[in-house]
Amino acid sequence: MSGDAPAADFGTGALSRAAALIHTLVAVEALLLLAAAPGLVGLLLLGPDPANLPLAAVCLLPLGPALSAALYALHHRSRDLTELHPARAFARGWRLNALPALKLWAPLLAWLTVIAFTLTHFSATGLPGWWAVLLAAIGCASLLWGAHMLLLTSLFTFRARDTARLAGYFLFRHARATLGAASLLVLVAASTALLTEALPALLAAPLLLSLLHSGRPVIAETEEDFTA
Repeated sequence: MSGDAPAADFGTGALSRAAALIHTLVAVEALLLLAAAPGLVGLLLLGPDPANLPLAAVCLLPLGPALSAALYALHHRSRDLTELHPARAFARGWRLNALPALKLWAPLLAWLTVIAFTLTHFSATGLPGWWAVLLAAIGCASLLWGAHMLLLTSLFTFRARDTARLAGYFLFRHARATLGAASLLVLVAASTALLTEALPALLAAPLLLSLLHSGRPVIAETEEDFTA
C-alpha cells in the first residue's frame, strides 16, 4: 500500500464528513446569533405584554438577514474536513443577501405583527369568532410563504417582487416542501411554548439545514426553470 493513500483520503470519509457537518453547524449557529444579537438582546428586555408586539417586530429585523446568511453558508458548505470555511461563506451570504432579505423580511414582520396584535386584542374588535380562525390561518400561510421566500432570496438573485411571487407559486406547487416548512414551524412553536424561547435560537442552524433539505425540489426547479 502506498504511504500517500491515507493522506489522499483524509477529509473525505464518513467520520470526516460528520465532523465537517458538526463544525459547520456550530460555526454558523454562533455567527447567526452574533449577527442577530442586537435584536435578540432587545427581545430579552421586553416583557410579554401584547402592547410590546411592535417593538418585538423591530427587534426581530436583524434576524432576517442573519437567517439568510446562515442558509447561504449551509447551502455552500464543504463536505471535506480539510476545506471548511463557514465564516467566509456566512460573511459572503451576508454581503449578498442582507438588503434583499430585509426588503422582504420587514414587510412580512409588519404583516404578522398586525395579525398578532389583532388576535391578542380580538375581544375589543367586536368581530365574530370565525374571524380569529381566519386570521390565524392567514398568519400561518404567511409564515410558510416567508419560509419559501427566505430560501429563495438566500440562494438566488431576483427582484423582491419576483421572489415574493415565486414563493407564493411554490407554496402550492411543492406541497411536500411546504409541509416540511410547516413541520419545522410547529416544532419551533412547540419548543417555545413547552420549553423555552431560547431553544429555537440555539437550534437555528440544524433547523435551517432541515429547511434546505425539505426545500430541495424548490431549489432544483428554480435553478432549472427560473435562472439562466
